Amino acid sequence: MSCYSYSSSLFLNNNTLSPASTHLHRSFNNGRFGLRIAASLNVEVHAPDSNSSSNPRMTKSQEVMEESNKVFVGTYARVPLVLSSGKGCKLYDLEGREYLDLTSGIAVNALGHGDPDWITAVTQQANTLTHVSNIYYSLPQLELAKRLVASSFADRVFFSNSGTEANEAAIKFSRKFQRFSHPDEKQPPVEFIAFSNCFHGRTMGAVALTSKEHYRSPFEPVMPGVTFLEYGNIQSATELIQSGKIAAVFVEPIQGEGGIYSATKEFLQALRTSCDSVGSLLVFDEVQCGLGRTGHLWAHEAYGIYPDIMTLAKPLAGGLPIGAVLVTERVAAAINYGDHGSTFAGGPLVCNAAVAVLNKIAEPSFLASVTKKGQYFRELLVKKLGGNSHVKEVRGVGLIIGIDLDVPASPLVDACQQSGLLVLTAGKGNVVRLVPPLTITEQELDHAAEILFNCLPVLDKTNKN
Repeated sequence: MSCYSYSSSLFLNNNTLSPASTHLHRSFNNGRFGLRIAASLNVEVHAPDSNSSSNPRMTKSQEVMEESNKVFVGTYARVPLVLSSGKGCKLYDLEGREYLDLTSGIAVNALGHGDPDWITAVTQQANTLTHVSNIYYSLPQLELAKRLVASSFADRVFFSNSGTEANEAAIKFSRKFQRFSHPDEKQPPVEFIAFSNCFHGRTMGAVALTSKEHYRSPFEPVMPGVTFLEYGNIQSATELIQSGKIAAVFVEPIQGEGGIYSATKEFLQALRTSCDSVGSLLVFDEVQCGLGRTGHLWAHEAYGIYPDIMTLAKPLAGGLPIGAVLVTERVAAAINYGDHGSTFAGGPLVCNAAVAVLNKIAEPSFLASVTKKGQYFRELLVKKLGGNSHVKEVRGVGLIIGIDLDVPASPLVDACQQSGLLVLTAGKGNVVRLVPPLTITEQELDHAAEILFNCLPVLDKTNKN
């Protein structure tokens, strides 16, 4: 039997959170788990203790997974792993096993787990003001908007709660802009262009812009008027834009979910030129590739080509839910009171966290470190893995990297997990996606490459089977 205890604080006093005593005690005994929390609000919460009817042969993680399968809607094919804590680039499961995290919660935890400045921003704001809705003004929301405008092409910002919500807003803004720009036309441009291997979200508008049919087909009819073109095909995109029917073109400068494919400068420039010639809007979805992931603050900066609208989300608040739509003044002029809105979006707590994240990542030295580590990691992966017959290509920019395989990637991903490394898949399931915290060290990247190398033989076994 082993046990440990933890002391923390929280009680309400004059509408603030002040230090008090909250005690947490955990004990492990023959696979059983006991938890008792007592707080100064005279509320006690009990989880199953040593007298519970849990199966003594099951680990705590197995119990959690079994119980989860009884209460959650089955939307997630979860990995059989229960994570309980994290620090830096490391995660720990309930049994205390350590994992090197190259997933960042799907490119969310850009500063890793438990960043001190992020924690300070969250706890201080939680002690001050958490939520007021967008009926009122609040200081952290204004500060974040000013920082985003100052560091980008944009003149104005709309906040949402996620990437898919940001893209929904961009859809609405695009159509409203076209109606505003064509006041005398009964049928202004309302259609959209998206591209092969793209991913823009799962809500009804965003999923209509997402190329993988299995995301859309169970929910049809989805929003009509979307045409999918080959990513990078300049001729087909130019021809369709010139038809005058396109409200906006949605494109990811670097596709994450689609398999870590980067656009060429010529392709993005052709989209920009064609959109300008007929009045279509160009929307860059940087939900996954933006905010320092490529070594530039915004992925499109590497191309010197700028959008009318940019959508952001994943890393912006360092793990709290947020999305943002950055627009030019020309687009914003078309949007009126009541055209869109959100209860939770841009709350003081999440915006204060986002200010802390943006302040860190926007530092030139931080961005330079991402570029340096990304180049180091790609070269290391090519050196260690490039000779394997199943590795077709190592590609990416900064710390968004894909290992393209000629076989399914899942066996390699599973073997890495068993060896203490967490990675993702992408593309058609044949790409290993690596999106570590931007704070990862070269020593940790060395360790990750070594685990990947040692796990490669599993692909030969799978291929033979």
